[in-house]
Amino acid sequence: MSDWVILIDQYRDFDQAETIHKVLAVRDYIARPQIFEGRRPILVNLSRSYAYQSAGYYASLLAEARGHRVLPTVHTMIELSRKALYRASLPELEDALNRELNRMREPPERPFRLLVGFGLPDRPGFERFAALLFDWYRAPLIEVSVGAGPWAQITRLRTPPIHSLNAADRPFLTSCLERHTRRRWRNPKARRPARYTLAVLQNPREALPPSSRRSLEQLASVAERMAIAVEPIQKSDLHRLAEYDALFIRETTSIDNHTYRFARRAEQEGMPVIDDPTSMIRCTNKIYLKELLEAHKVPIPDSRVIASVADATRVSELLGLPLVLKVPDGSFSRGVHKVHTQAELRTLATALLEETDLLLAQEFMPTAFDWRVGILGGQALFACQYLMAKNHWQIIKHEDGKAAREGGFKTFAVEDAPPEVIDIALRAAAPIGDGLYGVDIKVGPKGPVVIEINDNPNLDTDVEGQVLRDRLWRSVLEWFLARLDAQRGPR
Repeated sequence: MSDWVILIDQYRDFDQAETIHKVLAVRDYIARPQIFEGRRPILVNLSRSYAYQSAGYYASLLAEARGHRVLPTVHTMIELSRKALYRASLPELEDALNRELNRMREPPERPFRLLVGFGLPDRPGFERFAALLFDWYRAPLIEVSVGAGPWAQITRLRTPPIHSLNAADRPFLTSCLERHTRRRWRNPKARRPARYTLAVLQNPREALPPSSRRSLEQLASVAERMAIAVEPIQKSDLHRLAEYDALFIRETTSIDNHTYRFARRAEQEGMPVIDDPTSMIRCTNKIYLKELLEAHKVPIPDSRVIASVADATRVSELLGLPLVLKVPDGSFSRGVHKVHTQAELRTLATALLEETDLLLAQEFMPTAFDWRVGILGGQALFACQYLMAKNHWQIIKHEDGKAAREGGFKTFAVEDAPPEVIDIALRAAAPIGDGLYGVDIKVGPKGPVVIEINDNPNLDTDVEGQVLRDRLWRSVLEWFLARLDAQRGPR
Protein backbone atom coordinates (compact mmCIF):
# COMPACT_ATOMS: atom_id res chain seq x y z
CA MET A 1 0.00 0.00 0.00
CA SER A 2 1.26 3.54 -0.76
CA ASP A 3 0.63 6.09 2.03
CA TRP A 4 2.02 9.56 2.53
CA VAL A 5 3.83 9.86 5.86
CA ILE A 6 5.36 13.02 7.33
CA LEU A 7 8.52 12.42 9.37
CA ILE A 8 9.37 14.99 12.05
CA ASP A 9 11.74 15.19 15.01
CA GLN A 10 9.20 16.55 17.50
CA TYR A 11 5.43 16.48 17.19
CA ARG A 12 5.21 20.22 17.74
CA ASP A 13 7.19 20.70 14.50
CA PHE A 14 4.23 19.60 12.37
CA ASP A 15 0.97 18.89 14.12
CA GLN A 16 -1.28 16.07 12.92
CA ALA A 17 -4.08 18.65 12.62
CA GLU A 18 -2.15 20.36 9.79
CA THR A 19 -2.44 17.41 7.37
CA ILE A 20 -4.61 14.46 6.45
CA HIS A 21 -1.47 12.33 6.23
CA LYS A 22 0.10 10.36 9.04
CA VAL A 23 2.70 12.27 11.08
CA LEU A 24 5.41 10.08 12.59
CA ALA A 25 8.47 10.78 14.70
CA VAL A 26 11.76 10.03 12.98
CA ARG A 27 12.95 8.00 15.96
CA ASP A 28 9.90 5.74 15.67
CA TYR A 29 10.43 5.24 11.94
CA ILE A 30 14.08 4.31 12.50
CA ALA A 31 13.49 2.00 15.44
CA ARG A 32 10.28 0.29 14.31
CA PRO A 33 10.57 -0.96 10.72
CA GLN A 34 7.62 -3.30 11.29
CA ILE A 35 5.22 -0.31 11.29
CA PHE A 36 4.98 -0.43 7.50
CA GLU A 37 5.38 -4.15 6.95
CA GLY A 38 3.65 -5.08 3.69
CA ARG A 39 3.12 -1.43 2.80
CA ARG A 40 5.14 1.04 0.72
CA PRO A 41 4.84 4.54 2.18
CA ILE A 42 5.97 7.74 0.51
CA LEU A 43 7.89 9.62 3.17
CA VAL A 44 8.26 13.39 3.42
CA ASN A 45 11.25 13.85 5.69
CA LEU A 46 10.85 17.16 7.56
CA SER A 47 13.60 16.50 10.09
CA ARG A 48 15.29 19.52 11.64
CA SER A 49 18.66 18.40 10.29
CA TYR A 50 19.81 16.52 7.20
CA ALA A 51 23.45 16.58 8.30
CA TYR A 52 25.56 13.49 7.75
CA GLN A 53 24.68 10.76 10.29
CA SER A 54 21.91 12.82 11.86
CA ALA A 55 18.55 11.19 12.59
CA GLY A 56 17.11 12.90 9.52
CA TYR A 57 19.92 11.52 7.37
CA TYR A 58 19.41 8.00 8.71
CA ALA A 59 15.66 8.17 8.14
CA SER A 60 16.16 8.74 4.40
CA LEU A 61 19.01 6.25 4.22
CA LEU A 62 16.95 3.50 5.86
CA ALA A 63 13.91 4.39 3.73
CA GLU A 64 15.89 3.54 0.63
CA ALA A 65 17.06 0.27 2.20
CA ARG A 66 13.45 -0.62 3.09
CA GLY A 67 12.18 0.06 -0.42
CA HIS A 68 10.23 3.15 0.68
CA ARG A 69 10.16 6.31 -1.41
CA VAL A 70 11.37 9.39 0.38
CA LEU A 71 11.82 13.14 -0.10
CA PRO A 72 14.58 14.17 0.14
CA THR A 73 16.86 11.27 -0.66
CA VAL A 74 20.27 11.02 0.94
CA HIS A 75 21.74 11.97 -2.43
CA THR A 76 19.80 15.25 -2.39
CA MET A 77 20.76 15.92 1.22
CA ILE A 78 24.44 15.56 0.41
CA GLU A 79 24.24 17.72 -2.74
CA LEU A 80 22.53 20.58 -0.90
CA SER A 81 24.91 20.43 2.04
CA ARG A 82 27.68 22.46 0.37
CA LYS A 83 27.87 24.97 -2.45
CA ALA A 84 30.78 23.08 -3.96
CA LEU A 85 28.39 20.17 -4.55
CA TYR A 86 25.44 22.12 -5.96
CA ARG A 87 27.57 24.57 -7.95
CA ALA A 88 27.14 22.56 -11.17
CA SER A 89 23.42 23.34 -11.21
CA LEU A 90 23.78 27.10 -10.69
CA PRO A 91 24.32 28.21 -14.33
CA GLU A 92 21.06 26.59 -15.46
CA LEU A 93 19.17 27.71 -12.36
CA GLU A 94 20.44 31.30 -12.60
CA ASP A 95 19.58 31.46 -16.28
CA ALA A 96 16.01 30.37 -15.50
CA LEU A 97 15.81 32.78 -12.57
CA ASN A 98 16.88 35.75 -14.67
CA ARG A 99 14.42 34.87 -17.42
CA GLU A 100 11.65 34.96 -14.81
CA LEU A 101 12.86 38.32 -13.48
CA ASN A 102 13.07 39.84 -16.97
CA ARG A 103 9.43 38.96 -17.60
CA MET A 104 8.21 40.77 -14.49
CA ARG A 105 6.85 44.28 -14.58
CA GLU A 106 7.88 44.86 -10.98
CA PRO A 107 10.63 42.39 -10.03
CA PRO A 108 11.56 42.15 -6.34
CA GLU A 109 14.29 44.37 -5.01
CA ARG A 110 17.60 42.59 -4.69
CA PRO A 111 18.87 40.91 -2.67
CA PHE A 112 15.85 38.79 -1.87
CA ARG A 113 14.83 35.39 -0.54
CA LEU A 114 12.63 32.88 -2.36
CA LEU A 115 11.10 29.85 -0.71
CA VAL A 116 10.26 26.83 -2.89
CA GLY A 117 7.97 24.15 -1.49
CA PHE A 118 7.61 20.94 -3.52
CA GLY A 119 8.45 22.84 -6.70
CA LEU A 120 6.11 25.78 -5.97
CA PRO A 121 7.33 29.35 -5.24
CA ASP A 122 6.13 31.45 -2.31
CA ARG A 123 5.64 34.45 -4.61
CA PRO A 124 4.10 34.66 -8.10
CA GLY A 125 6.24 34.85 -11.24
CA PHE A 126 8.81 32.21 -10.28
CA GLU A 127 6.84 29.09 -11.19
CA ARG A 128 9.17 27.84 -13.94
CA PHE A 129 12.26 28.44 -11.85
CA ALA A 130 10.73 26.67 -8.86
CA ALA A 131 9.79 23.64 -10.97
CA LEU A 132 13.34 23.49 -12.37
CA LEU A 133 14.84 23.74 -8.89
CA PHE A 134 12.67 20.86 -7.68
CA ASP A 135 13.70 18.91 -10.78
CA TRP A 136 17.32 19.31 -9.72
CA TYR A 137 16.79 18.83 -5.99
CA ARG A 138 13.65 17.06 -4.81
CA ALA A 139 13.53 18.41 -1.30
CA PRO A 140 10.27 19.44 0.40
CA LEU A 141 11.48 22.95 1.12
CA ILE A 142 14.40 24.91 -0.34
CA GLU A 143 15.36 28.47 0.51
CA VAL A 144 17.02 30.41 -2.32
CA SER A 145 19.11 33.46 -1.49
CA VAL A 146 19.54 35.85 -4.45
CA GLY A 147 22.24 38.52 -4.40
CA ALA A 148 22.27 42.09 -5.65
CA GLY A 149 23.50 43.22 -9.06
CA PRO A 150 22.20 43.40 -12.65
CA TRP A 151 22.53 39.63 -13.08
CA ALA A 152 20.73 37.81 -10.29
CA GLN A 153 23.11 35.31 -8.73
CA ILE A 154 22.15 32.55 -6.37
CA THR A 155 24.34 33.02 -3.32
CA ARG A 156 22.95 30.11 -1.35
CA LEU A 157 20.63 27.11 -1.45
CA ARG A 158 19.59 25.53 1.80
CA THR A 159 16.90 23.35 3.33
CA PRO A 160 15.53 25.45 6.22
CA PRO A 161 14.70 23.52 9.42
CA ILE A 162 10.96 23.26 9.85
CA HIS A 163 11.01 24.60 13.42
CA SER A 164 12.68 27.80 12.17
CA LEU A 165 9.92 28.76 9.73
CA ASN A 166 8.08 31.99 10.42
CA ALA A 167 4.31 32.37 10.73
CA ALA A 168 3.89 33.11 7.00
CA ASP A 169 6.00 30.18 5.82
CA ARG A 170 4.11 27.50 7.74
CA PRO A 171 0.81 27.81 5.82
CA PHE A 172 2.82 27.94 2.58
CA LEU A 173 4.50 24.62 3.36
CA THR A 174 1.19 23.03 4.34
CA SER A 175 -0.48 24.25 1.15
CA CYS A 176 2.37 22.97 -1.04
CA LEU A 177 2.27 19.61 0.69
CA GLU A 178 -1.48 19.31 0.09
CA ARG A 179 -1.14 20.18 -3.60
CA HIS A 180 1.81 17.85 -4.08
CA THR A 181 0.06 14.83 -2.54
CA ARG A 182 -3.23 15.29 -4.37
CA ARG A 183 -4.27 12.13 -6.28
CA ARG A 184 -6.35 11.52 -9.39
CA TRP A 185 -7.86 8.53 -11.27
CA ARG A 186 -8.06 6.58 -8.04
CA ASN A 187 -11.36 4.99 -7.16
CA PRO A 188 -12.24 6.21 -3.65
CA LYS A 189 -14.29 3.04 -3.14
CA ALA A 190 -11.33 0.78 -3.87
CA ARG A 191 -10.72 -1.45 -0.89
CA ARG A 192 -7.72 -3.43 -2.06
CA PRO A 193 -4.45 -1.73 -1.10
CA ALA A 194 -2.11 -0.92 -3.99
CA ARG A 195 1.22 -2.71 -4.14
CA TYR A 196 2.67 -0.28 -6.66
CA THR A 197 1.87 3.02 -8.36
CA LEU A 198 2.15 3.38 -12.13
CA ALA A 199 2.46 6.90 -13.53
CA VAL A 200 0.92 7.34 -16.99
CA LEU A 201 2.34 10.29 -18.93
CA GLN A 202 -0.37 11.69 -21.19
CA ASN A 203 -1.45 14.89 -22.89
CA PRO A 204 -5.23 15.47 -22.78
CA ARG A 205 -4.95 17.92 -25.69
CA GLU A 206 -3.04 15.66 -28.08
CA ALA A 207 -4.96 15.20 -31.34
CA LEU A 208 -3.76 11.64 -32.02
CA PRO A 209 -2.68 10.14 -28.68
CA PRO A 210 -1.37 6.55 -28.54
CA SER A 211 -4.21 5.70 -26.13
CA SER A 212 -7.54 7.43 -25.65
CA ARG A 213 -8.68 8.64 -22.24
CA ARG A 214 -11.36 5.94 -22.24
CA SER A 215 -8.72 3.27 -22.82
CA LEU A 216 -6.50 4.66 -20.06
CA GLU A 217 -9.43 4.58 -17.67
CA GLN A 218 -9.89 0.93 -18.60
CA LEU A 219 -6.20 0.38 -17.89
CA ALA A 220 -6.72 1.93 -14.45
CA SER A 221 -9.72 -0.31 -13.82
CA VAL A 222 -7.78 -3.47 -14.67
CA ALA A 223 -4.82 -2.25 -12.62
CA GLU A 224 -7.00 -1.72 -9.57
CA ARG A 225 -7.94 -5.39 -9.66
CA MET A 226 -4.22 -6.21 -9.78
CA ALA A 227 -3.42 -3.97 -6.78
CA ILE A 228 -1.71 -1.34 -8.92
CA ALA A 229 -2.67 2.33 -8.62
CA VAL A 230 -2.61 4.08 -12.01
CA GLU A 231 -2.28 7.84 -11.92
CA PRO A 232 -2.09 10.29 -14.84
CA ILE A 233 0.74 12.81 -15.02
CA GLN A 234 1.56 15.51 -17.53
CA LYS A 235 4.70 17.26 -18.77
CA SER A 236 4.76 19.61 -15.77
CA ASP A 237 5.08 16.67 -13.35
CA LEU A 238 8.68 15.67 -14.04
CA HIS A 239 9.69 16.80 -10.56
CA ARG A 240 7.20 14.31 -9.06
CA LEU A 241 8.26 11.28 -11.06
CA ALA A 242 10.30 9.66 -8.28
CA GLU A 243 7.15 9.32 -6.18
CA TYR A 244 5.94 6.50 -8.43
CA ASP A 245 7.18 2.98 -8.96
CA ALA A 246 7.00 2.80 -12.77
CA LEU A 247 6.25 4.95 -15.82
CA PHE A 248 4.06 4.24 -18.85
CA ILE A 249 4.40 6.92 -21.56
CA ARG A 250 1.14 7.37 -23.45
CA GLU A 251 1.80 10.41 -25.56
CA THR A 252 3.72 10.64 -28.81
CA THR A 253 7.42 10.32 -28.06
CA SER A 254 10.26 12.40 -29.43
CA ILE A 255 13.92 12.69 -28.55
CA ASP A 256 13.74 16.49 -28.47
CA ASN A 257 10.78 16.98 -26.14
CA HIS A 258 9.75 16.19 -22.57
CA THR A 259 8.87 12.54 -23.24
CA TYR A 260 12.54 11.64 -23.57
CA ARG A 261 13.38 13.55 -20.38
CA PHE A 262 10.72 11.57 -18.53
CA ALA A 263 12.05 8.28 -19.88
CA ARG A 264 15.62 9.22 -18.98
CA ARG A 265 14.66 10.33 -15.48
CA ALA A 266 12.73 7.10 -14.90
CA GLU A 267 15.73 5.08 -15.99
CA GLN A 268 17.98 7.10 -13.65
CA GLU A 269 15.57 6.40 -10.79
CA GLY A 270 15.67 2.67 -11.56
CA MET A 271 12.00 2.62 -12.55
CA PRO A 272 10.63 0.20 -15.16
CA VAL A 273 9.53 2.38 -18.07
CA ILE A 274 7.70 2.02 -21.36
CA ASP A 275 9.12 3.57 -23.49
CA ASP A 276 12.71 3.40 -22.30
CA PRO A 277 15.23 5.95 -23.65
CA THR A 278 17.19 3.42 -25.71
CA SER A 279 14.06 2.20 -27.48
CA MET A 280 13.03 5.78 -28.16
CA ILE A 281 16.40 6.60 -29.71
CA ARG A 282 16.35 3.47 -31.83
CA CYS A 283 12.74 3.65 -33.02
CA THR A 284 12.25 7.36 -33.62
CA ASN A 285 14.86 7.53 -36.37
CA LYS A 286 13.99 5.76 -39.62
CA ILE A 287 17.53 5.92 -40.97
CA TYR A 288 18.85 4.14 -37.88
CA LEU A 289 16.14 1.50 -38.27
CA LYS A 290 17.11 0.95 -41.91
CA GLU A 291 20.71 0.24 -40.94
CA LEU A 292 19.74 -1.90 -37.94
CA LEU A 293 17.26 -4.08 -39.81
CA GLU A 294 19.61 -4.55 -42.74
CA ALA A 295 22.37 -5.60 -40.33
CA HIS A 296 20.04 -8.22 -38.82
CA LYS A 297 18.88 -9.37 -42.26
CA VAL A 298 15.26 -8.37 -41.66
CA PRO A 299 13.54 -7.66 -45.00
CA ILE A 300 12.66 -4.01 -45.66
CA PRO A 301 11.58 -2.14 -48.80
CA ASP A 302 14.40 -1.12 -51.14
CA SER A 303 15.71 2.01 -49.39
CA ARG A 304 18.35 4.71 -49.89
CA VAL A 305 19.65 7.56 -47.74
CA ILE A 306 19.60 11.02 -49.31
CA ALA A 307 22.02 13.75 -48.22
CA SER A 308 21.59 16.19 -51.13
CA VAL A 309 19.28 17.06 -54.00
CA ALA A 310 21.76 15.37 -56.34
CA ASP A 311 21.38 12.18 -54.26
CA ALA A 312 17.62 12.41 -54.71
CA THR A 313 17.95 12.44 -58.48
CA ARG A 314 20.19 9.37 -58.48
CA VAL A 315 17.95 7.54 -56.02
CA SER A 316 14.88 8.06 -58.17
CA GLU A 317 16.64 6.27 -60.99
CA LEU A 318 17.35 3.31 -58.70
CA LEU A 319 13.97 3.07 -56.97
CA GLY A 320 11.77 4.35 -59.74
CA LEU A 321 8.82 6.72 -59.42
CA PRO A 322 6.64 7.16 -57.54
CA LEU A 323 8.71 6.71 -54.40
CA VAL A 324 8.25 7.53 -50.72
CA LEU A 325 10.35 10.24 -49.10
CA LYS A 326 10.59 10.29 -45.29
CA VAL A 327 12.03 12.62 -42.70
CA PRO A 328 13.95 10.55 -40.13
CA ASP A 329 11.71 11.24 -37.12
CA GLY A 330 8.15 11.56 -38.44
CA SER A 331 5.26 9.84 -36.65
CA PHE A 332 1.61 8.96 -37.32
CA SER A 333 2.20 9.23 -41.10
CA ARG A 334 3.58 12.78 -40.69
CA GLY A 335 6.78 13.58 -42.52
CA VAL A 336 6.08 10.82 -45.07
CA HIS A 337 5.57 11.97 -48.66
CA LYS A 338 4.76 10.24 -51.92
CA VAL A 339 6.45 11.88 -54.92
CA HIS A 340 5.52 11.21 -58.54
CA THR A 341 7.99 13.22 -60.66
CA GLN A 342 11.62 14.31 -60.68
CA ALA A 343 10.58 17.95 -60.34
CA GLU A 344 8.40 17.19 -57.33
CA LEU A 345 11.20 15.16 -55.78
CA ARG A 346 13.77 17.96 -56.21
CA THR A 347 11.44 20.59 -54.77
CA LEU A 348 10.47 18.50 -51.78
CA ALA A 349 14.01 17.28 -51.06
CA THR A 350 15.31 20.87 -51.19
CA ALA A 351 12.71 21.97 -48.63
CA LEU A 352 13.15 19.02 -46.28
CA LEU A 353 16.96 19.18 -46.33
CA GLU A 354 16.67 22.66 -44.83
CA GLU A 355 15.40 20.96 -41.64
CA THR A 356 17.41 17.72 -41.58
CA ASP A 357 20.76 16.62 -43.00
CA LEU A 358 19.48 13.22 -44.14
CA LEU A 359 16.30 11.83 -45.70
CA LEU A 360 15.16 8.29 -46.39
CA ALA A 361 13.80 7.26 -49.78
CA GLN A 362 11.96 3.97 -50.18
CA GLU A 363 10.29 2.13 -53.01
CA PHE A 364 6.56 2.69 -53.14
CA MET A 365 4.57 -0.42 -52.18
CA PRO A 366 0.82 0.04 -52.71
CA THR A 367 -1.24 -2.15 -50.37
CA ALA A 368 -4.81 -2.07 -49.10
CA PHE A 369 -3.59 -2.27 -45.50
CA ASP A 370 -0.53 -2.40 -43.27
CA TRP A 371 -0.05 -5.04 -40.62
CA ARG A 372 0.75 -3.83 -37.12
CA VAL A 373 2.06 -6.49 -34.76
CA GLY A 374 2.38 -5.52 -31.11
CA ILE A 375 5.43 -6.96 -29.37
CA LEU A 376 5.81 -6.85 -25.57
CA GLY A 377 8.76 -8.35 -23.74
CA GLY A 378 9.79 -10.33 -26.82
CA GLN A 379 6.33 -11.90 -27.31
CA ALA A 380 3.65 -11.10 -29.89
CA LEU A 381 0.73 -9.36 -28.16
CA PHE A 382 -1.74 -8.44 -30.92
CA ALA A 383 -2.04 -8.26 -34.71
CA CYS A 384 -4.05 -5.63 -36.60
CA GLN A 385 -4.65 -4.71 -40.18
CA TYR A 386 -4.76 -0.91 -40.50
CA LEU A 387 -6.68 -0.06 -43.66
CA MET A 388 -5.68 2.89 -45.83
CA ALA A 389 -7.65 6.12 -45.38
CA LYS A 390 -10.32 6.58 -48.05
CA ASN A 391 -8.84 7.73 -51.36
CA HIS A 392 -5.37 7.87 -49.82
CA TRP A 393 -2.22 5.74 -49.82
CA GLN A 394 -1.59 5.94 -46.03
CA ILE A 395 -3.55 4.78 -43.00
CA ILE A 396 -3.84 8.40 -41.83
CA LYS A 397 -4.47 11.37 -44.10
CA HIS A 398 -3.35 14.75 -42.75
CA GLU A 399 -5.00 17.78 -44.32
CA ASP A 400 -4.14 21.39 -43.52
CA GLY A 401 -6.74 22.93 -41.25
CA LYS A 402 -8.74 19.72 -41.00
CA ALA A 403 -8.84 16.80 -38.61
CA ALA A 404 -6.76 13.81 -39.67
CA ARG A 405 -8.74 11.03 -41.37
CA GLU A 406 -7.98 7.40 -40.55
CA GLY A 407 -8.81 4.18 -42.32
CA GLY A 408 -10.55 1.25 -40.66
CA PHE A 409 -9.00 -1.75 -38.96
CA LYS A 410 -9.32 -5.48 -38.46
CA THR A 411 -7.92 -7.10 -35.34
CA PHE A 412 -6.78 -10.73 -35.16
CA ALA A 413 -5.69 -13.09 -32.45
CA VAL A 414 -1.95 -13.60 -32.84
CA GLU A 415 -2.46 -17.28 -33.69
CA ASP A 416 -4.84 -16.32 -36.52
CA ALA A 417 -2.42 -13.89 -38.21
CA PRO A 418 -0.06 -15.13 -40.95
CA PRO A 419 2.89 -16.87 -39.22
CA GLU A 420 5.40 -15.17 -41.53
CA VAL A 421 4.09 -11.74 -40.47
CA ILE A 422 4.42 -12.60 -36.77
CA ASP A 423 7.88 -14.08 -37.33
CA ILE A 424 9.27 -11.04 -39.11
CA ALA A 425 7.80 -8.73 -36.44
CA LEU A 426 9.55 -10.68 -33.68
CA ARG A 427 12.83 -10.63 -35.59
CA ALA A 428 12.54 -6.88 -36.15
CA ALA A 429 11.79 -6.02 -32.51
CA ALA A 430 14.46 -8.28 -30.99
CA PRO A 431 17.45 -5.92 -31.53
CA ILE A 432 15.49 -2.93 -30.16
CA GLY A 433 14.86 -4.19 -26.63
CA ASP A 434 12.31 -6.02 -24.47
CA GLY A 435 9.72 -3.25 -24.16
CA LEU A 436 6.55 -2.50 -26.08
CA TYR A 437 6.79 -2.05 -29.86
CA GLY A 438 4.48 -1.84 -32.84
CA VAL A 439 6.03 -3.36 -35.96
CA ASP A 440 4.50 -2.10 -39.22
CA ILE A 441 4.65 -4.58 -42.10
CA LYS A 442 3.59 -4.60 -45.74
CA VAL A 443 3.14 -7.82 -47.66
CA GLY A 444 4.27 -7.53 -51.28
CA PRO A 445 5.06 -9.93 -54.12
CA LYS A 446 8.28 -10.99 -52.36
CA GLY A 447 6.63 -11.51 -48.97
CA PRO A 448 6.42 -9.36 -45.84
CA VAL A 449 8.79 -6.43 -45.30
CA VAL A 450 9.13 -4.18 -42.24
CA ILE A 451 8.20 -0.54 -42.84
CA GLU A 452 9.07 0.76 -39.39
CA ILE A 453 9.06 -0.02 -35.67
CA ASN A 454 7.16 2.21 -33.25
CA ASP A 455 8.34 2.58 -29.67
CA ASN A 456 4.94 3.78 -28.38
CA PRO A 457 2.37 2.01 -30.53
CA ASN A 458 -1.33 2.73 -30.26
CA LEU A 459 -3.09 0.74 -27.55
CA ASP A 460 -6.85 1.16 -27.43
CA THR A 461 -9.32 -1.29 -25.97
CA ASP A 462 -11.63 -1.14 -29.01
CA VAL A 463 -8.89 -1.49 -31.65
CA GLU A 464 -5.66 -3.24 -30.64
CA GLY A 465 -7.55 -4.82 -27.73
CA GLN A 466 -10.63 -5.82 -29.70
CA VAL A 467 -9.72 -9.50 -29.38
CA LEU A 468 -7.85 -9.42 -26.08
CA ARG A 469 -10.09 -6.89 -24.28
CA ASP A 470 -8.82 -6.54 -20.68
CA ARG A 471 -6.06 -9.08 -21.36
CA LEU A 472 -4.34 -6.35 -23.38
CA TRP A 473 -3.95 -4.18 -20.29
CA ARG A 474 -3.28 -7.13 -18.02
CA SER A 475 -0.33 -8.11 -20.23
CA VAL A 476 1.12 -4.60 -20.03
CA LEU A 477 0.65 -4.48 -16.26
CA GLU A 478 2.20 -7.93 -15.83
CA TRP A 479 5.27 -6.65 -17.70
CA PHE A 480 5.63 -3.91 -15.07
CA LEU A 481 4.83 -6.25 -12.17
CA ALA A 482 7.52 -8.74 -13.17
CA ARG A 483 10.17 -6.04 -13.12
CA LEU A 484 8.96 -4.36 -9.95
CA ASP A 485 8.77 -7.66 -8.07
CA ALA A 486 12.28 -8.56 -9.26
CA GLN A 487 13.59 -5.22 -7.95
CA ARG A 488 11.80 -5.58 -4.65
CA GLY A 489 12.94 -9.14 -4.06
CA PRO A 490 11.43 -11.59 -1.59
CA ARG A 491 9.61 -10.06 1.35
